[in-house]
Amino acid sequence: MEIIPVDLLEEYKAIVSKLRLFAKFQLLTDADVSTDSFSFYSSVASVFSSKIEGEDIELDSYIKHKKFGVEFKPDYTKKIDDLYNAYSFAKDNGLNDLNIAKAHTLLSTNLLTAHQQGEIRTQNMYVITVEGKIEYVAPTMYEVKEEISKLYTDIKSLMDTVLSIEEVFYFASMIHLVFVKIHPFNDGNGRTARLLEKWFLAQKLGDKAWFVQSEKHYYQQHQVYYTNLRALGLEYPELNYNNALPFLLMLPNSIL
Repeated sequence: MEIIPVDLLEEYKAIVSKLRLFAKFQLLTDADVSTDSFSFYSSVASVFSSKIEGEDIELDSYIKHKKFGVEFKPDYTKKIDDLYNAYSFAKDNGLNDLNIAKAHTLLSTNLLTAHQQGEIRTQNMYVITVEGKIEYVAPTMYEVKEEISKLYTDIKSLMDTVLSIEEVFYFASMIHLVFVKIHPFNDGNGRTARLLEKWFLAQKLGDKAWFVQSEKHYYQQHQVYYTNLRALGLEYPELNYNNALPFLLMLPNSIL
């Protein structure tokens, strides 16, 4: 791997192998309300991934809008519709750098101006708390293209490698984590990272992966989610991925 750490893989597998992950995963099924034109679990993913980012949207309202055509003010649903479209795109397309850019273009339609959609940022990036404090410093504008290229190379390698289910979950979470730490886009990085995690699962394990309610799980434990993200460190060059295990275990715990 060029950028994805593997130091925790054996410890992770030892823990997860005791959780009957394969059996639990096999029990996942689609919701009865899903149809050819409406995915309940894509709605769940889109709503809760958006809520993590502070969007004011409720699942019940969004399902009424998406499945039954109930009209709300456009500002209430448009960003969630964009993310839903990105999930729909991912279901029909392979996971690679070009399609990741296309997915980001879809989900950032109402987040960014057109020239920033699907494009790697060209300025420095910081994650700011609601109190206005810097809580994370991403790689500089001079480093970001090289770092995201390394991740895309690793993803391509993993796509061509036979993995156990425990390894698939490990690398899905690591893709999520490394991507969000690189923070390659001007906005929509968290939404994209959570989509990539699910996308990788589906590419390796099949369509049942789209029924994993990871985004909902992260929202319901969003303070823990952010604590686990922060545990790696404040600045990109100093990140310590040996502290990543609590974050990595959140994905399998979402179905257990």
